[in-house]
Amino acid sequence: MSLAAALAPVLLEIRYPWLDPVALDFPGPLDVRWYGLMYLVGFTIGYFVLRHLARQRFLEVDPAVVGDFVTALVVGVIVGGRLGYILFYDFDSFLANPARIIRVWEGGLSFHGGAIGVVLATAWFARRHRVRLLNLGDGVALGVPFGIFAVRLANFVNGELYGRVASPDMPWAMRFPTDPVALRLLGAEGLPMRQREQLIGQAYESGAWQAIMSQVPLRHPSQLYEALTEGVLVGLLLWGAYWLMRRRGVRWPDGVFAGLFLLGYGLGRSLVELFRQPDAQFRDANDPLGTVLGPLTMGQTLSTLMILAGIFLLYRAWSRRHAPPAPHPPPPPSRPPARSAR
Repeated sequence: MSLAAALAPVLLEIRYPWLDPVALDFPGPLDVRWYGLMYLVGFTIGYFVLRHLARQRFLEVDPAVVGDFVTALVVGVIVGGRLGYILFYDFDSFLANPARIIRVWEGGLSFHGGAIGVVLATAWFARRHRVRLLNLGDGVALGVPFGIFAVRLANFVNGELYGRVASPDMPWAMRFPTDPVALRLLGAEGLPMRQREQLIGQAYESGAWQAIMSQVPLRHPSQLYEALTEGVLVGLLLWGAYWLMRRRGVRWPDGVFAGLFLLGYGLGRSLVELFRQPDAQFRDANDPLGTVLGPLTMGQTLSTLMILAGIFLLYRAWSRRHAPPAPHPPPPPSRPPARSAR
């Protein structure tokens, strides 16, 4: 085989576009990462979505308190996401070093843990402001896909959560410089995260990456799969349903959009898990697929619970489709004006 024939698959494939995960590199330990910026983008879009829904009276809260609601959601996502990651994916490491739980800058946020945090934050806000929980949940469901799309793009920039080894015949398969094979060939194994990123960037500039690239396996870009399924497709499903509801001039029962989101995300995530590289802590020689419950991975197991919750909410809404809308909870009693001290 000639050299040109051997190099043809590498020359024709889509190259992974390396971008420094640090958007702004300040002196010292403080950096601004694309991952954090995408969370900021997601919450900002979510704020405007919820404010729009409140102004249309779909979300039954005063638009002035939407900022407080988003603040509660931010806390729920970060705390729930971190605790979820520790409990679902890294509990042994946490037991060995409990201080790791606060090292959010090292990565490690679980979507399913963040979802639990969002539910708790929404329940707290609903109780505090005397709003129906599922009405708030429907509003959150309409805002979440934008953030999911943004964060999955950040996962792609970080070169994390890449997919399983793919066939060379798949035209969009990519070679990731964060692949264990690539890190070993570049001498980046075991380095701290920032040093590893800088070494990869230098390898791209010097040509060292191009020299070893053909030895790195092609993989599914599963981060992009998740961005398209969990972000774009689920978002189109939800906003298409919202447009249909508005067009018909009706008000669907509370829980329809929350149910659609849970069902859509759970199905999409379960599908993408078939192409996503299993977490290393769940893999071994006897179980290369990293299953934790029968044939299911951890992501599929947690997503199955979301699917069941979504089906329950949709069934609940369907069974109440002819019932009149639930009345607003009574407002808290007003207090008499305080008298100044005499």
